[in-house]
Amino acid sequence: MDSLELNLPGYMVYCVIISCLGSFSNGWVIGSANVPGEITHACKNGLSYVASKSFPDCLPMSNALWGFAVSSFCVGGLIGGLFGGFIQTKFGRKKTIIFNNIGWIIGALLIGCSVTPAMFIVGRISCGLSCGLGSLVTPTYVGEISTIKARGTMGTINQFAIVIGILLASVVGLPLAVVPLWRINYAIVAIPAVAQFFLMAGCVESPRYLISVNRIDEAKLALQSLRPNADIDREFFDMVQGQLGTVAATSITGKDGQPLSKGKPTEEKAENDSFTNSLFEDGVAPEEDGVSEPMNMIQIFKDPLIRRIAGTVLTLHITQQLIGMNAVMYYSTTIFKMSFSAEMSKYMAIVTTVVNFVSTIVSLVLIDRMGRRPLLLIAEGGACIFSILLIVGYVYNIGSLLVFSVFGYVLSFAIGIGPIPWMMTSELTPVYASSAVGSIATAMNWATNFLIGQCFPIIFDNIKGYSFAIFAGVAALALMFTYFKVPETKGRSLEDIVKSFER
Repeated sequence: MDSLELNLPGYMVYCVIISCLGSFSNGWVIGSANVPGEITHACKNGLSYVASKSFPDCLPMSNALWGFAVSSFCVGGLIGGLFGGFIQTKFGRKKTIIFNNIGWIIGALLIGCSVTPAMFIVGRISCGLSCGLGSLVTPTYVGEISTIKARGTMGTINQFAIVIGILLASVVGLPLAVVPLWRINYAIVAIPAVAQFFLMAGCVESPRYLISVNRIDEAKLALQSLRPNADIDREFFDMVQGQLGTVAATSITGKDGQPLSKGKPTEEKAENDSFTNSLFEDGVAPEEDGVSEPMNMIQIFKDPLIRRIAGTVLTLHITQQLIGMNAVMYYSTTIFKMSFSAEMSKYMAIVTTVVNFVSTIVSLVLIDRMGRRPLLLIAEGGACIFSILLIVGYVYNIGSLLVFSVFGYVLSFAIGIGPIPWMMTSELTPVYASSAVGSIATAMNWATNFLIGQCFPIIFDNIKGYSFAIFAGVAALALMFTYFKVPETKGRSLEDIVKSFER
């Protein structure tokens, strides 16, 4: 069978799942402060050593300082994302994923053993560094190793792992939201980090990355491992051609750019072998006009093709945050307290994460059937409608409508706006520009995330529920941008998607 026809080969799925353990850690960091937050910074005995002789009962902080402490991991995410492109280009996707776990492990130890608010914040920033770098390298690795038919599903697993992390952190946080067990809730992130550190060693490096650094023989072996018992000639030809040009690709797969057939005469096969050997010695691709060197962040805006791609990717990432998911999650606490008791509100917050979880499963099932673009259009339209309904519910004080709108908004976000920008970053960008474009997109995503986290409470204090008009407007603009500017990537090779921008 041709590898282009494969769907879900087992070893590929294994590599995707192991790589997405980092996304689970990301989700745990996001969700770990939700339930035990109050007991962490405002418990009865404060800095007194009542429950333990080694650690204070909690870390007293004002609401403003606590808000910064929780969102400080976004600062780490911004830094990790900004330098992540350089790191994954220099060391490769696999090694970057392995050693990225160190930030989560250090952060878990610092927070779990923290005796001052400063120690807690430094631990959050350390976790954020890994979250930022992981949010870049994991979707890149998954996109580069996945089959064409399953790339959407595999890409959604990244977001799915984040959602599972958020959900489990909230559920586990309920019994741990007491002194001194709250420390364990933050430290648990070290467990998946240690597991990935060792398990990732059993996964292959991305074939596309190996081609980009001229390790051609290793790239072919890696692709064959990911596509067992399949003919990889056509897929490998496309990969090499997309990065090193037609001469290098032809030297591997035959002069005509097609796999050599078993029925070719011996003389013709010998001629092709001779041609290959002359151009392709010691597993290193020949030099050729048009061979693309890795781009830096300045170069991507000088190249007309990559500038168009980068503009599309950046817009998707910025609108993902400006559309207001984090703000809705923040406001949901207020909504639930309007409609339920304080104790019940905690459980409703968990129900919200369950809705997020189920909606991501829906995206997982639909994304390779419907395609990225239709799901994104539906999601952005839904976000716009439910933002307007939130305003209506607020103006007329309709609690049931507010709760319904929160769930509807979360569903809309999870089926498209959440996973697709990360997925399309690797799908739209050629390998030689993926690190630079991905770095800027990731950094902007985390920066906008931090901005919303800091600014929304102030905006909400001043105009209350009317603040969701901002998010409705952003969702409407995002809908128009997607309709006119975002291409469909379903069922197309990464190289073919890039060519569509050239046309």
